[in-house]
Amino acid sequence: MWRLFSYSLCGTVSALAVLTIVISAGQLLAADSKGLLSKSELKQLVAKARTAEDHLKLARHYSAKAAEHEAEAQEHEALAAEYRRSPPTPAAKQPMSGRTAEHCEYFAKHCRNAAKELRAMAAMHEEQAQKAGK
Repeated sequence: MWRLFSYSLCGTVSALAVLTIVISAGQLLAADSKGLLSKSELKQLVAKARTAEDHLKLARHYSAKAAEHEAEAQEHEALAAEYRRSPPTPAAKQPMSGRTAEHCEYFAKHCRNAAKELRAMAAMHEEQAQKAGK
């Protein structure tokens, strides 16, 4: 009976840890999403960006998008850790299914790479803003 209780408690603690990480990531996302542009705003601004203000708006947008991808990467990493600890299905039988650590690790890596590229775009627009401001 103690063993059943300890497994149940470990599962509850792990689930709470994952939930805490997901909520924290969501709060981070909400805090950084203030600079996001709509698709049409982004398209128009990319086409006409000339002033320092235009480039700074784009830099804020790309930084906010990078923060979204970082938050998603953290979520996938937390899920991968949980699946490694307690795999719901044998990964060998269902490789890359949505319920395997490998799946989550793949998407965490993808999100981190996307965030890196978005930060580079933000930096480029910050540089363009400095040049336009002179």
